[in-house]
Amino acid sequence: MNDDVHLLKGIGLTMYEAQAYVTLTSLIQATAVEVSEKSGIPRSKIYDVLKKLNEKEYIEIEDGRPLNYNVKSPVEVLTREKEKINSKIDDGITRLTNVYENGMSQVQAPIWRIYGVEKIISQEVEIIKRSKTSLNMRIGFLFENEAESLINAFKSNGNLKVNILASPTCYINNEKVNIIKIFKDADINIQKAEVPFVKVLISDSKEMMHTYTKFSEDKREVIPETAIGIWNKYEDVARNYDERFINQLAKIKMKKRITTKEHR
Repeated sequence: MNDDVHLLKGIGLTMYEAQAYVTLTSLIQATAVEVSEKSGIPRSKIYDVLKKLNEKEYIEIEDGRPLNYNVKSPVEVLTREKEKINSKIDDGITRLTNVYENGMSQVQAPIWRIYGVEKIISQEVEIIKRSKTSLNMRIGFLFENEAESLINAFKSNGNLKVNILASPTCYINNEKVNIIKIFKDADINIQKAEVPFVKVLISDSKEMMHTYTKFSEDKREVIPETAIGIWNKYEDVARNYDERFINQLAKIKMKKRITTKEHR
């Protein structure tokens, strides 16, 4: 019961209102005196508490002498409250993101270092989700669970045009991973390319992130604790890298077309 009372307090009920509602879910229908006795709410308070619950549409009042109080289904009540909370959170995300992005644009030296695999992946996902039109990536390696996070972020931003140039394979936990196949299987546009041991993400030609890491002696296995991301919001720099990416992509596509013609 305590957990349920705390839950209801968290979504806006008072302690007495939460206790009364939880009590009524077991009684289904009861008088004010019965609710007071079972919940421990003083009789001097119970009528006002039940009146408030009725106003908030958690219960219904049935005429009679004495009045009867009927509980509304928790599925109906909590689903309604959940939708309200989700709507408020969505509105908050929109408002605060606008404030955040405006603040970011005012920063004089918009370059940040990000340490740790989880934080790097989280920043990549954040950049992808707020991208408006294009997202270009060079992938020379992947961290554990990174591909899945990137793919989910791409798919959550349905209007985004994604292009990836990647090394064919990398090693994660001593296992060979086919980078091209992972993204192709997810219907993400990816091309095989000569990519060094680095990762570059460019969003809308406006911001970008480089990711570097050390590798094991045989140059095959990422050493996660050495990972560092350089997040850069200098638009001139991002645009320059994006132009180079687009040129490289065009050359690769042209080469593939020529090769295809020669084999016909």
